[in-house]
Amino acid sequence: MADGEVRATYQQCIAELDRLGIKYTVVDHPAAETTEQADHYIEGLEGARTKTMFLHDKKQRHYLVIMDDRKRMDFKVFQEISGAKRISMAKDEEITAELGLRPGIISPFGLMNNQEKDVQVYIDQMVLDQPIWTFHPNENTHTIFLANQDVLRFIEAHGFSYQVIDLPA
Repeated sequence: MADGEVRATYQQCIAELDRLGIKYTVVDHPAAETTEQADHYIEGLEGARTKTMFLHDKKQRHYLVIMDDRKRMDFKVFQEISGAKRISMAKDEEITAELGLRPGIISPFGLMNNQEKDVQVYIDQMVLDQPIWTFHPNENTHTIFLANQDVLRFIEAHGFSYQVIDLPA
C-alpha cells in the first residue's frame, strides 16, 4: 500500500472479524489518546491491556510487536531477539503506508491491509498467557475484547505467522 491512505476503519475491522466468525465484545468510549486513558475506560473488565508497536530497522524491515501495555519496549533486547539492527519506531507515513492505520492507533487488525505480507509479527509471552486481549479496533473510540486464540487466528488468516518472545518487565 504505497499511497499512504488511511484504509483501516472500525467498520472494516468488525466486518472482517464477522467474516472470519470471530466473537468479540466492544466497549464504546471517548477518544483515548494514551493507553492509560483507554485502560480507565475499560476498568474492571477482564482482558490483557495490550499495546501494539510498529517498528523498523536500518534495512526498513517492519515489525509489529504485541505486548502488555505496562511494559516498556527495550529496543536492545528486541534487537537481540529478532536479530535486527538499529530498531526504532516506524515513521507515521510508514504506519499508514504499510498498515493503513493512523499513527497512535496500531493493532494487529492493520495486517489485513499489508498486501506485501512483509511485516514480522512478535507477541510477548506475558500477553499470550492471557485468555482475553484488548485492542483499539482501528479507532480509539472503541476497545475490543477477543480471545487470544481468535487474535492468533486473525493474524494467520491474513497470511502472517508470529513469533513468541519474552520481553523484560
